[in-house]
Amino acid sequence: MVTPFHYIIVSLIVFSIGILGVLLRKNIFIILMSVELLLNSANLALIAFSRMNADLTGQIFVLFMIAIAAAEVSVGLALVIALYRHKEEINIDILSKLKG
Repeated sequence: MVTPFHYIIVSLIVFSIGILGVLLRKNIFIILMSVELLLNSANLALIAFSRMNADLTGQIFVLFMIAIAAAEVSVGLALVIALYRHKEEINIDILSKLKG
């Protein structure tokens, strides 16, 4: 039987993978995907706690978080495309060269 504890363990594993992706990778696309992993792990934990407490508050927060994630991805991809058009590279190291 799957208990909420199992969901929390999976959420922690996914969150750890997301943190490692943000901290260790230099490709902007992989960093954006890692941020999505972070948000999805938080969603999984919220749903697990919501189900454990038989309360809908966590599920409502998840819906808001999905909307925020969609907006984040659209803005992030627009910035990546603009950066690629300007520098023709998507490595995160070029962002340090954008200082005025």
